Amino acid sequence: MSWRSCHRLAAADLAQDVRLLDGPFDPAGEMALFNSAHCRSGGIVSFLGQVRGDGAELLELRHYAPLTLAGMRELAQTCVRRWQLDGVLMLHRTGQLLPGEPIVLVAAAAPHRRQAFAAADYAMDHLKSESWFWKRERRAGQWHWIEPHADDYAGLERWT
Repeated sequence: MSWRSCHRLAAADLAQDVRLLDGPFDPAGEMALFNSAHCRSGGIVSFLGQVRGDGAELLELRHYAPLTLAGMRELAQTCVRRWQLDGVLMLHRTGQLLPGEPIVLVAAAAPHRRQAFAAADYAMDHLKSESWFWKRERRAGQWHWIEPHADDYAGLERWT
């Protein structure tokens, strides 16, 4: 994509694109749109989380609808304010997912790379340990709940 294909959206659309999805999404397509909308930013950083292929047959993500999307939007607003971002993209899947399927995509566009890196890292630390999702996986036909790990909480501590 060249600089000539830069698409400028309304100011409100640039700040945040936060979505909770109950079906698959195309990470490359989403990033192409985000990059195009933020082609004047100095740095764009993204993180894509996917279902591990470590023996789990299925991953299920449940959430509490009245809080989940609102909480994700608040997290995105915090990132935009804290690092003066040009934009943030936050997509999160719900429902049942197979190994290799994308779960979460977080991207941050900023005037400088360090702001973008920090914002994306901050958002992921919060989504991993303070999220509004319940996860369980099926292994050998048996369902097991997944709790955040100690290192997830340690990641969050870095920001206080």
